[in-house]
Amino acid sequence: MSTIVRFDEIQAWQTARELTRLVYRLSGQGVFAKDFGLRDQIRRAAVSVMSNIAEGFESQTQAQFVRYLSLSKGSAGEVRSQAYVAMDLEYITADEFKTLFDLADKNSRQLARFIAYLEAHPQSHRVREDSAACEV
Repeated sequence: MSTIVRFDEIQAWQTARELTRLVYRLSGQGVFAKDFGLRDQIRRAAVSVMSNIAEGFESQTQAQFVRYLSLSKGSAGEVRSQAYVAMDLEYITADEFKTLFDLADKNSRQLARFIAYLEAHPQSHRVREDSAACEV
């Protein structure tokens, strides 16, 4: 695996960005847009996925990075759970639910694989202050 220089090069972050766009699009329509509690919560969870990846990448140690990736994975699970609420309340269709759920699940699996990879290679992968690069 090559060296990642910027957080936006991480595939899981790119998927999280796509997930966030989808959440904002779906939650900005119809009655979903008027349910401020659920709308804001699912949006915060989606933004949290991509934000924690970025924050972790910018942290000083690999252990901190893995911790932030774990938080991102938890937020992806939160999006999946809230998608059920949105579908149950008929804010989104079954097809929209499937698209949203599948994308959040893909993101969660990417994060799990990235975490496992970093944990399996603790010595050769680190975030460096001097160049702000994460070797992977």
